[in-house]
Amino acid sequence: MTTDLAIARQARKLPIPEIAARLGLTPEDILPYGHDKAKITRQALAALEGRPMGHLVLVTAINPTPAGEGKTTTTVGLGDALNRVGKRATICIREASLGPNFGMKGGAAGGGRAQIVPMEEMNLHFTGDFHAITAAHNLLAAMIDNHLYWGNALGIDSRRITWRRVMDMNDRALRDTVVGLGGPSNGFVRQSGFDITVASEVMAILCLATGLDDLQARLGRIVIGYTADRQPVTARDLGADGAMTVLLKEALQPNLVQTLENNPALVHGGPFANIAHGCNSVIATVAALRMSDYVVTEAGFGADLGAEKFLDIKCRMAGLRPAAAVLVATIRALKMNGGVEKADLAAANPGAVRRGCANLGRHIENLRGFGLPVVVALNHFEGDSDDEIAAVQGFCTEHGVKAVLARHWAEGGAGAEDLAREVVAMAEAGRADFHTLYPDAMPLWQKIETVCTRIYRASHAEAAPGIRQQLEAWEAAGHGAMPVCIAKTQYSFTTDPARRGAPEGHVIPVREVRLNVGAGFVVAICGEIMTMPGLPRHPAAETIRLDADGQIEGLF
Repeated sequence: MTTDLAIARQARKLPIPEIAARLGLTPEDILPYGHDKAKITRQALAALEGRPMGHLVLVTAINPTPAGEGKTTTTVGLGDALNRVGKRATICIREASLGPNFGMKGGAAGGGRAQIVPMEEMNLHFTGDFHAITAAHNLLAAMIDNHLYWGNALGIDSRRITWRRVMDMNDRALRDTVVGLGGPSNGFVRQSGFDITVASEVMAILCLATGLDDLQARLGRIVIGYTADRQPVTARDLGADGAMTVLLKEALQPNLVQTLENNPALVHGGPFANIAHGCNSVIATVAALRMSDYVVTEAGFGADLGAEKFLDIKCRMAGLRPAAAVLVATIRALKMNGGVEKADLAAANPGAVRRGCANLGRHIENLRGFGLPVVVALNHFEGDSDDEIAAVQGFCTEHGVKAVLARHWAEGGAGAEDLAREVVAMAEAGRADFHTLYPDAMPLWQKIETVCTRIYRASHAEAAPGIRQQLEAWEAAGHGAMPVCIAKTQYSFTTDPARRGAPEGHVIPVREVRLNVGAGFVVAICGEIMTMPGLPRHPAAETIRLDADGQIEGLF
């Protein structure tokens, strides 16, 4: 079978100025990184201000399973299909993190005939944005310890420093560390640790900032810890915000690449959806909307984690109003939700599909709760039986939505034209009545409980000792209007990753809350989710290598 990597290498890419021209951009509007990728300049972005915006389409999915759902592949296929049916469409997705690339997830550029290229560069260092974010984050960490070393004029309590270091790799051994060992010349000994770069507040800030001035203002508001009398200390207090902005100056500009069918794609930013808000940058999305009739974007993992945060955090902050939602499912994944083991997925099992549709139905209900029209994209796999497909389509009909069979993996945009026409019909009929799940004025704990009960269908959220008092203190300090970001496993509506389907009545335990003043949201860490993932028993890195011709093998 032809691999995704082989297909990507056979692509007939156009020079990046030609892709830019399809968005109305001139060669002076881009900063090329080689022949096939570029950044859009700040001047070009500024020239777009005031233009009307096109339709925003969100692609999301059922809860992820080892069987695969194909959310990014569907995002790319739908974007290509919209261009095929006569709409000027741009795709907006996140950049890939090295951690999951070398861990268990693999690449993040789509698959089959629905990919963004250059795939290898996108999945590795790309244009260096993640390295810039890592450097800016760790500069602030270094300045904290340096401030302590040189007398601690701000009175920072070393026991209450909340700013950890980051790296873009899965490395469980660095979750908890001790710094400053080796004597007085190495600073003060204290406990700390590492998170993965995509969990950094700097990543979230870059993806929510509207420009350089807003970026620096947000960076300056980062709370790095507290004094002995519990007064917050910020990056601006340390004088770090200016240098951090300098490191991020180029990274703030969106990256322009292309699909296999030579349609434009903006790939920018990459916060995780289970431990952050999981969306590409506001700057990229808004720019694409001002240059296109349609923008197809995705939110990380399933609709419970990804779509909720896209809608309640990103859309709330940026004033975006999606026109439609596409909910991706596969027969294989639905069978797993219906109780079938991965080894048995090849056998037709319409009964298991119908049982697994409970997960699909829950996501349909949730998306409609935001006032969005929904279409189900049934991502076709070879071996899907007619009876299994009919079971999904029948279920969707009962729930008042269409299930459109999409063959974009095998056929590219041509295989998703029916899906594109359904999206256009929903968007241009003006059926969306978008609203967020909760108002700004709702207390923080009530926001957490609202998401847990309405999206995850828990009976209630349970707070560890001190959580509610901490939230009340943040409200008293003026942070009560922030949205909340629920950090939990992506595999289930519960905090138990093994519970598939559509469980309800469970308890969501909130074991920690974090205040991200710069990003503008409060993170509620639930269950056993980690902000520094570990590698699996057999990480993907074991099979990634160069062949005799110097080409990469095993990346995807």
